[in-house]
Amino acid sequence: MQVDLESIGKWNYDISEVKPNYSYMFDFEAHFTHQKTRLWMQENWTYVFWYSGIYMIVIFAGQQFMANRPRFELRGLLVLWNSMLALFSIIGFTRTAPELIHVLKNFGLFHSVCVPSYILHDRVCGFWTWLFVLSKLPELGDTIFIVLRKQPLIFLHWYHHITVLMYSWFSYQEYTASARWFVVMNYCVHSLMYSYYALRAMKFNPPRFISMIITGLQLTQMIIGCAINIWAYDYLQTAGHTCNISLTNIKFSIAMYASYFILFARFFHLTYLSTNARKGKRTTSTMASQQPRQLDNKIKAQ
Repeated sequence: MQVDLESIGKWNYDISEVKPNYSYMFDFEAHFTHQKTRLWMQENWTYVFWYSGIYMIVIFAGQQFMANRPRFELRGLLVLWNSMLALFSIIGFTRTAPELIHVLKNFGLFHSVCVPSYILHDRVCGFWTWLFVLSKLPELGDTIFIVLRKQPLIFLHWYHHITVLMYSWFSYQEYTASARWFVVMNYCVHSLMYSYYALRAMKFNPPRFISMIITGLQLTQMIIGCAINIWAYDYLQTAGHTCNISLTNIKFSIAMYASYFILFARFFHLTYLSTNARKGKRTTSTMASQQPRQLDNKIKAQ
């Protein structure tokens, strides 16, 4: 069930004023028009199925192509790629988190989950939400580096990329209110994750506990995602309650976040808690030198 956005004034307060006071607004943010982007997404979101199909063909055909060829180093490009995504995520987080904090502080959990004012009446957050959704397509390029550098490509990596792309584009065209949570959390985790990758590509060697923290934050993100969706589902089941998130979206989102949690929890256990992982700390220098590369590829599924 979705809210009629034309009659959204039923929310007992003026949501046109529900926005934080930004210290500065750029021209491209001030001129953002959410109606045009929503119309574009409604007309084009189903193309994600084509993009996903092409992505699968490219990465697995690429693995076959590279099977008997020497790996590419691509270290310079990898530094640039990860640094750009890290910067993008940091900026995105600083431009979307204030809206979520403002809403929680002044209007509470219900508004943060059920009222899509972050797009309708906040041009700054609306613009960076739009860029977030679009960014899920070029982020597929992460996998190209793995294929060309002949590194392990795990199921979690490509499964996550495809499902996030599909869910993000689908949710934008229906203005899913709870998406503000998912956008902020994803920007936050990606800020740390891509910064970590950039440092690794520059041949820095961050302490092991940093990668554990990143994976822990990913697990926390999945738990919060499931909790938000369960709350929204329970709220919608109460007679007379209205929330701008469809039951289809909730079911898809719960299944997606739950599967992520299972896969990330399994990875966390195998990488940090299992007997083999503990023994790995005392392996020879040769094996130890290979571990960060394998770890990077597995963590990079987020």
